[in-house]
Amino acid sequence: MVHFLFLFAFRLFFSRVDVVSSILCVQLWPEKFQNKTNGVTPRRWIRFCNSDLSSIITKWIGTEDWVLDTEKLMELRKFADNEDLQWEWRESKRRNKVKVAAFLKEKTGYTVSPDAMFDVQVKRIHEYKRQLLNILGIVYRYKKMKEMMEISSPEEVRSKFVPRVCIFGGKAFATYVQAKRIVKFITDVGSTINRDPDIGDLLKVVFVPDYNVSVAEVLVPGSELSQHISTAGMEASGTSNMKFAMNGCILIGTLDGANVEIRQEVGEDNFFLFGAQAHEIAGLRQERAEGKFVPDPRFEEAKAYVRSGVFGTYNYDELMGSLEGNEGYGRADYFLVGKDFPSYIECQEQVDLAYRDQKRWTKMSILNTAGSFKFSSDRTIHQAMSIVCSLMYMLEIR
Repeated sequence: MVHFLFLFAFRLFFSRVDVVSSILCVQLWPEKFQNKTNGVTPRRWIRFCNSDLSSIITKWIGTEDWVLDTEKLMELRKFADNEDLQWEWRESKRRNKVKVAAFLKEKTGYTVSPDAMFDVQVKRIHEYKRQLLNILGIVYRYKKMKEMMEISSPEEVRSKFVPRVCIFGGKAFATYVQAKRIVKFITDVGSTINRDPDIGDLLKVVFVPDYNVSVAEVLVPGSELSQHISTAGMEASGTSNMKFAMNGCILIGTLDGANVEIRQEVGEDNFFLFGAQAHEIAGLRQERAEGKFVPDPRFEEAKAYVRSGVFGTYNYDELMGSLEGNEGYGRADYFLVGKDFPSYIECQEQVDLAYRDQKRWTKMSILNTAGSFKFSSDRTIHQAMSIVCSLMYMLEIR
């Protein structure tokens, strides 16, 4: 037992030093290190915050035991094509969207339509999480809408673009200047778009102030698309993607963190994937440093539109400049926004296409909830404790 406590203290000590020391420990004693996929509690993230959906799940599964045994959520798969369940599922989602719309009106003053797609990215504001990629995608979408409105009828524009409410939320460290620039940029874009009479309900951008767990409990049940678009290889796991999937929200993202396993469980056809993969990142950064990267014209177009002043008088040269150049601190697009921008835009077009087919979209939503069974914290704790208890038993019998 003393030996076990010594190893625990040893590992705790090394968890607080640099990565090199941690790698050395793994190399010396690989059998002493375990990885367990993170999880969230279904009691809070479905049962409590989404009682409407909880009742539907219980009705169709035939038991409330899924609250403690999330593997029972898999039973929803056999009903995914059932028209009655799909109708109930859509009605539940819309009721939650109405709640979100009322919440946004109260907190921001913006009026949004619950008939639009609710597209959400809520998490800590950081360059690697790439809120900048999201908002630049919105800028490009807005520019294309405006151009099309000059030559086409409103009906033709609506046939091209699915109405969206793009919701952001999150906090940045007090000294993280670039993150604060991103927040400023999001709010400026929102202020312009939301007051554009030509756009109306076709596109809204809302930054939710003071994001926290209580706010998440309102937003998550009413979300339809959730963005988890970090640079591949930089997210350890993430848990917000699990919360959204549990609530039947479809994810768009890279193969990073828990996205990898979520995509496996919900099915590749029920996850919108884009972007470079983790094993490619180092090579892409080297390519950039050597001056070989050629940006997509759509990316250059979006940046030029920002610099045109359409979103106000604030000088965004520092922010846009971080995406340019080949080397230097705060330059050279370290998080590969420009590299992934074209595949992100094209993936968003696939999102629009899928959303127009509400039967298909609802089936995808149901299968996301069904496939989220693995991501319960009950499973995480059980797996971790089974290892610890087995180790303690072996040490005791010695």
